[in-house]
Amino acid sequence: MKSTISATALLSLACFVSAAPSREVEKRAYPTGIDVSSYQGASPSWSGSSFAYIKATEGTTYTNPDFASQYNGAYNAGLIRGSYHFAHPDSSTGAAQASYFVKNGGGWSADGKTLPGALDIEYNPSGAECYGLTAAAMVSWIQSFSSEYNSLTGRYPVIYTTTDWWTTCTGNSAAFASNSPLWIARYSSSVGTLPAGWSYWSFWQYADSPVDEDYWNGTAASLKTFALG
Repeated sequence: MKSTISATALLSLACFVSAAPSREVEKRAYPTGIDVSSYQGASPSWSGSSFAYIKATEGTTYTNPDFASQYNGAYNAGLIRGSYHFAHPDSSTGAAQASYFVKNGGGWSADGKTLPGALDIEYNPSGAECYGLTAAAMVSWIQSFSSEYNSLTGRYPVIYTTTDWWTTCTGNSAAFASNSPLWIARYSSSVGTLPAGWSYWSFWQYADSPVDEDYWNGTAASLKTFALG
Protein backbone atom coordinates (compact mmCIF):
# COMPACT_ATOMS: atom_id res chain seq x y z
CA MET A 1 0.00 0.00 0.00
CA LYS A 2 1.00 3.61 -0.29
CA SER A 3 1.48 6.15 2.45
CA THR A 4 0.21 9.53 1.34
CA ILE A 5 3.03 11.14 3.28
CA SER A 6 5.62 9.31 1.14
CA ALA A 7 6.46 6.55 -1.32
CA THR A 8 5.26 2.96 -1.64
CA ALA A 9 4.26 0.38 0.93
CA LEU A 10 2.40 -2.96 1.25
CA LEU A 11 -0.81 -4.98 2.62
CA SER A 12 -2.41 -8.64 3.22
CA LEU A 13 -4.95 -10.94 5.38
CA ALA A 14 -6.76 -14.45 6.00
CA CYS A 15 -9.91 -16.82 6.19
CA PHE A 16 -11.18 -20.33 5.83
CA VAL A 17 -8.52 -22.36 3.93
CA SER A 18 -5.64 -23.53 6.11
CA ALA A 19 -2.02 -24.24 5.28
CA ALA A 20 1.17 -24.62 7.27
CA PRO A 21 2.88 -21.25 7.84
CA SER A 22 5.91 -22.14 5.75
CA ARG A 23 3.97 -23.85 3.01
CA GLU A 24 3.47 -22.06 -0.29
CA VAL A 25 -0.16 -21.76 -1.36
CA GLU A 26 -0.91 -22.28 -5.02
CA LYS A 27 -3.11 -19.84 -6.84
CA ARG A 28 -6.59 -21.06 -7.77
CA ALA A 29 -9.96 -19.48 -8.50
CA TYR A 30 -9.96 -17.16 -5.50
CA PRO A 31 -12.34 -14.19 -5.48
CA THR A 32 -10.29 -11.19 -6.56
CA GLY A 33 -10.25 -7.62 -5.34
CA ILE A 34 -8.25 -4.42 -5.26
CA ASP A 35 -7.17 -1.88 -2.67
CA VAL A 36 -7.06 1.80 -3.50
CA SER A 37 -6.13 5.20 -2.11
CA SER A 38 -6.19 8.76 -3.40
CA TYR A 39 -3.52 7.74 -5.93
CA GLN A 40 -6.28 6.04 -7.96
CA GLY A 41 -8.54 9.09 -8.01
CA ALA A 42 -12.21 9.41 -7.16
CA SER A 43 -13.49 6.77 -9.59
CA PRO A 44 -11.26 3.69 -9.92
CA SER A 45 -12.41 0.84 -12.14
CA TRP A 46 -14.16 -1.84 -10.08
CA SER A 47 -14.62 -4.13 -13.07
CA GLY A 48 -13.77 -7.77 -12.38
CA SER A 49 -13.47 -7.30 -8.62
CA SER A 50 -15.52 -9.01 -5.92
CA PHE A 51 -14.24 -6.86 -3.06
CA ALA A 52 -12.19 -3.76 -2.32
CA TYR A 53 -10.33 -2.09 0.51
CA ILE A 54 -10.24 1.71 0.42
CA LYS A 55 -7.78 3.84 2.35
CA ALA A 56 -9.57 6.03 4.87
CA THR A 57 -6.94 7.49 7.17
CA GLU A 58 -3.28 7.78 8.11
CA GLY A 59 -1.99 8.60 11.59
CA THR A 60 -4.37 11.11 13.20
CA THR A 61 -3.98 13.94 10.70
CA TYR A 62 -4.82 12.58 7.24
CA THR A 63 -8.08 11.50 5.61
CA ASN A 64 -8.33 10.31 2.02
CA PRO A 65 -10.06 13.13 0.07
CA ASP A 66 -11.52 10.56 -2.35
CA PHE A 67 -12.69 8.13 0.31
CA ALA A 68 -16.44 8.78 0.12
CA SER A 69 -16.49 8.58 -3.66
CA GLN A 70 -14.40 5.40 -3.71
CA TYR A 71 -16.23 3.69 -0.84
CA ASN A 72 -19.68 4.44 -2.21
CA GLY A 73 -18.56 3.69 -5.75
CA ALA A 74 -17.42 0.20 -4.78
CA TYR A 75 -20.72 -0.42 -2.99
CA ASN A 76 -22.75 0.81 -5.95
CA ALA A 77 -20.75 -1.48 -8.24
CA GLY A 78 -21.85 -4.45 -6.12
CA LEU A 79 -18.58 -5.06 -4.30
CA ILE A 80 -18.12 -6.04 -0.67
CA ARG A 81 -15.85 -3.27 0.61
CA GLY A 82 -13.98 -2.14 3.66
CA SER A 83 -11.54 0.56 4.69
CA TYR A 84 -7.96 0.60 5.89
CA HIS A 85 -5.75 2.76 8.09
CA PHE A 86 -2.06 3.39 7.41
CA ALA A 87 -0.36 3.25 10.80
CA HIS A 88 2.19 5.72 12.14
CA PRO A 89 3.19 4.15 15.46
CA ASP A 90 5.68 6.95 16.11
CA SER A 91 3.12 9.77 16.09
CA SER A 92 0.35 8.78 18.56
CA THR A 93 -1.04 5.81 20.44
CA GLY A 94 -2.69 2.85 18.78
CA ALA A 95 -5.96 3.64 20.53
CA ALA A 96 -5.91 7.24 19.28
CA GLN A 97 -5.35 6.10 15.71
CA ALA A 98 -8.07 3.44 15.92
CA SER A 99 -10.52 6.07 17.17
CA TYR A 100 -9.55 8.47 14.38
CA PHE A 101 -9.97 5.67 11.84
CA VAL A 102 -13.46 4.73 13.03
CA LYS A 103 -14.57 8.38 13.09
CA ASN A 104 -13.42 8.85 9.49
CA GLY A 105 -14.78 5.86 7.60
CA GLY A 106 -13.25 2.88 9.39
CA GLY A 107 -16.40 1.50 10.97
CA TRP A 108 -18.12 -1.82 10.36
CA SER A 109 -21.74 -2.94 10.04
CA ALA A 110 -23.20 -6.43 9.79
CA ASP A 111 -24.83 -5.86 6.41
CA GLY A 112 -22.87 -8.46 4.44
CA LYS A 113 -21.37 -5.70 2.31
CA THR A 114 -18.85 -4.23 4.78
CA LEU A 115 -15.49 -5.82 5.62
CA PRO A 116 -13.92 -5.19 9.02
CA GLY A 117 -11.39 -2.37 8.96
CA ALA A 118 -7.76 -3.18 8.23
CA LEU A 119 -4.62 -1.96 9.95
CA ASP A 120 -1.86 -1.35 7.40
CA ILE A 121 1.25 -1.85 9.53
CA GLU A 122 4.46 -1.97 7.49
CA TYR A 123 7.60 -0.20 6.35
CA ASN A 124 7.99 3.40 7.47
CA PRO A 125 7.85 5.52 4.31
CA SER A 126 9.85 8.37 5.84
CA GLY A 127 12.16 7.13 8.59
CA ALA A 128 13.34 4.20 10.66
CA GLU A 129 11.87 0.90 9.45
CA CYS A 130 10.26 0.14 12.81
CA TYR A 131 9.32 3.76 13.58
CA GLY A 132 11.88 3.88 16.38
CA LEU A 133 9.98 1.32 18.47
CA THR A 134 11.34 -1.85 20.03
CA ALA A 135 9.61 -5.11 19.14
CA ALA A 136 7.87 -5.13 22.53
CA ALA A 137 6.70 -1.54 22.12
CA MET A 138 5.42 -2.29 18.61
CA VAL A 139 3.41 -5.26 19.85
CA SER A 140 1.92 -3.04 22.57
CA TRP A 141 1.03 -0.37 20.00
CA ILE A 142 -0.73 -2.88 17.76
CA GLN A 143 -2.57 -4.31 20.75
CA SER A 144 -3.72 -0.82 21.70
CA PHE A 145 -5.07 -0.24 18.18
CA SER A 146 -6.69 -3.67 18.00
CA SER A 147 -8.39 -3.45 21.39
CA GLU A 148 -9.78 0.02 20.72
CA TYR A 149 -11.02 -0.94 17.27
CA ASN A 150 -12.75 -3.99 18.73
CA SER A 151 -14.37 -1.94 21.50
CA LEU A 152 -15.70 0.57 18.97
CA THR A 153 -16.91 -1.81 16.26
CA GLY A 154 -17.24 -5.30 17.73
CA ARG A 155 -14.71 -6.68 15.22
CA TYR A 156 -10.96 -7.08 15.37
CA PRO A 157 -9.05 -5.41 12.56
CA VAL A 158 -7.57 -7.29 9.67
CA ILE A 159 -3.79 -6.90 9.82
CA TYR A 160 -2.01 -6.04 6.59
CA THR A 161 1.75 -6.58 6.66
CA THR A 162 4.69 -8.43 5.16
CA THR A 163 6.44 -11.35 6.80
CA ASP A 164 9.76 -9.50 6.62
CA TRP A 165 8.49 -6.36 8.37
CA TRP A 166 6.51 -8.32 10.96
CA THR A 167 9.51 -10.48 11.84
CA THR A 168 11.84 -7.49 12.09
CA CYS A 169 9.58 -5.06 13.93
CA THR A 170 7.41 -7.26 16.19
CA GLY A 171 9.94 -10.01 16.81
CA ASN A 172 7.58 -12.25 14.80
CA SER A 173 4.88 -11.98 17.44
CA ALA A 174 2.16 -14.62 17.40
CA ALA A 175 -0.09 -12.55 19.69
CA PHE A 176 -2.65 -11.46 17.09
CA ALA A 177 -3.34 -14.56 15.04
CA SER A 178 -6.22 -15.77 17.20
CA ASN A 179 -8.29 -12.61 16.63
CA SER A 180 -7.09 -10.70 13.56
CA PRO A 181 -7.32 -12.11 10.04
CA LEU A 182 -4.09 -11.83 8.05
CA TRP A 183 -3.73 -9.77 4.88
CA ILE A 184 -0.30 -10.67 3.59
CA ALA A 185 1.59 -8.70 0.96
CA ARG A 186 3.90 -10.63 -1.34
CA TYR A 187 4.27 -9.97 -5.04
CA SER A 188 5.07 -13.45 -6.23
CA SER A 189 3.50 -16.61 -7.63
CA SER A 190 3.16 -18.01 -4.10
CA VAL A 191 2.31 -16.54 -0.72
CA GLY A 192 5.48 -17.80 0.97
CA THR A 193 6.11 -18.10 4.70
CA LEU A 194 3.51 -16.45 6.93
CA PRO A 195 4.17 -14.50 10.14
CA ALA A 196 4.14 -16.49 13.40
CA GLY A 197 0.80 -17.70 14.69
CA TRP A 198 -1.14 -17.55 11.42
CA SER A 199 -1.60 -20.92 9.78
CA TYR A 200 -3.45 -19.41 6.82
CA TRP A 201 -3.99 -16.06 5.13
CA SER A 202 -7.35 -14.39 4.58
CA PHE A 203 -6.27 -11.83 1.97
CA TRP A 204 -3.17 -11.91 -0.20
CA GLN A 205 -1.94 -8.79 -2.00
CA TYR A 206 -0.17 -10.54 -4.84
CA ALA A 207 0.50 -7.66 -7.26
CA ASP A 208 0.86 -3.87 -7.20
CA SER A 209 0.64 -2.93 -10.88
CA PRO A 210 -1.33 -1.32 -12.42
CA VAL A 211 -3.19 -1.30 -9.08
CA ASP A 212 -2.84 -3.27 -5.83
CA GLU A 213 -4.50 -6.63 -6.50
CA ASP A 214 -5.71 -9.11 -3.88
CA TYR A 215 -7.13 -12.58 -3.40
CA TRP A 216 -9.63 -13.75 -0.79
CA ASN A 217 -8.75 -17.18 0.59
CA GLY A 218 -12.13 -18.82 0.16
CA THR A 219 -15.30 -18.58 -1.90
CA ALA A 220 -17.65 -15.74 -2.69
CA ALA A 221 -20.05 -17.19 -0.13
CA SER A 222 -17.40 -17.35 2.60
CA LEU A 223 -16.38 -13.75 1.85
CA LYS A 224 -19.95 -12.63 2.51
CA THR A 225 -20.03 -14.72 5.69
CA PHE A 226 -16.81 -13.03 6.81
CA ALA A 227 -18.31 -9.61 6.13
CA LEU A 228 -21.39 -10.48 8.16
CA GLY A 229 -19.21 -11.34 11.16
